[in-house]
Amino acid sequence: MKKEQVDKILSEKIENGEKLSPVLPKGIKNYLIDIDGTICDDIPNEEPHRMATAKVYPDALTTLNKWFDEGHIICFFTSRTEDHRKVTEQWLKEHGFKYHSMVMGKPRGGNYHWVDNHLVKATRYNGKFTDLVDKEVTIQVFDDGHHD
Repeated sequence: MKKEQVDKILSEKIENGEKLSPVLPKGIKNYLIDIDGTICDDIPNEEPHRMATAKVYPDALTTLNKWFDEGHIICFFTSRTEDHRKVTEQWLKEHGFKYHSMVMGKPRGGNYHWVDNHLVKATRYNGKFTDLVDKEVTIQVFDDGHHD
């Protein structure tokens, strides 16, 4: 599925007679995947000469291409800069990763807390890339005055 096809599957969302940001069909996920230390060796931006020869994590390649083939959206979301785009695209192609887009310039340093008006689920990569499983955890949310 190319970007144009992704745009076509986005459904119009209307609330109180006004258009809102479009949404994906039920069951389709928008995966934002880090690169360094998640799908390959962890290489800092200060050593770009290592990016072209980074060792791929085979489980990541298998799982991400499976998700792509299932119709999910794959976007690489990386702290690498625009200067690293060409070497990164070449490396992804060389290793056979299927993806829709790539966003460069993610903030560095970790400890991310993403605030969005859409549902966001975060999964920390911990050394093994597999299909996701359900697990109950505690999360931080905005205090909306309703306490369960």
